[in-house]
Amino acid sequence: MIRRSLLAAGGVVVSIATLDVLTRRVARRLIDAPRVLPEEAALRPALDALGGEVVRIRARDGLRLSARWLDAEPGDPDWQPDPHEAILLLHGWSGSIAPHLVEYGPFLRRTAGVLGLDSRGHGDSDESVTTFGLREVDDVAGALSWLGERGVERVALVGMSMGGMTAIAAVAVLGDGALAGPDVDTAAPAHVPAARRPRIVAVVADSVSPDLAAVAVPLVPGPAPRMVAGRLFDAVSRTLGADPRATEPIRVVGLLEGVPLLLISGDDDPIVRPAAARRLAAAAPPGTDHWAVPGATHRGAHRSEPAEYEARTARHLRAAFLRAREAAL
Repeated sequence: MIRRSLLAAGGVVVSIATLDVLTRRVARRLIDAPRVLPEEAALRPALDALGGEVVRIRARDGLRLSARWLDAEPGDPDWQPDPHEAILLLHGWSGSIAPHLVEYGPFLRRTAGVLGLDSRGHGDSDESVTTFGLREVDDVAGALSWLGERGVERVALVGMSMGGMTAIAAVAVLGDGALAGPDVDTAAPAHVPAARRPRIVAVVADSVSPDLAAVAVPLVPGPAPRMVAGRLFDAVSRTLGADPRATEPIRVVGLLEGVPLLLISGDDDPIVRPAAARRLAAAAPPGTDHWAVPGATHRGAHRSEPAEYEARTARHLRAAFLRAREAAL
């Protein structure tokens, strides 16, 4: 009996040790996102056809980031782009901004110029771990500074999946820019004028999970997937030395009050399940628009309903830009 009990206890210890090893391994894979996806090579002709300018941007914490700027292309009779407005496009986990620019750039640039950003550790940006918005907020801060130096005064954030997490976290952490003081460098010489940071006037967040555990749960086999997902992000936090759950959308989306938010989700999304998407929408400020697209998978809403997607996004962004223009008068 004692021998059997010891063997059973030993099995538990081995199982726990094995789980810890696997958890650390998966956690490392989560923060070491692939820089470029294999299918991106075929996008080169379409990306070249977009034109634009490849630029280098310095993140707030010093990392060098790669981005592509697309000038606005007027084309809609009822809308005239303003050179003082821009859209910052943010991609999801793994790969560069190229697929997003090819898919969303052509219609977004009919509203304003588009800056497509390679997040840290992705595309041609500097090497870095992925933190699901926690440190990517510094990338957004750097992009806003770059735009401000070029005379842009109003910016909308459009993010897909992890990019949507980053967009929501950026407004919560950086503020919308309505206050003049937070980003002033007190050590800068007084006679050197600093470009005012553009104001964030709207957010579009597509396929965004309310929390990081919800993203991992569909990928975890066996019983108690939520508990295992929690252990997984405990391991991520230990590796990073900071907890990316601190800025997950469900915790900070309520701070976006005053910044119009459009949430887009797919009813057939295996990663952000419909119930999770509704939970995030319920936590968002009053006036948030949530569009659940029937039949759409993860980041598949535009492909499922391209005309409606483009029309809804344009209405949301243009209404926000118009309100900001009027407020600036």
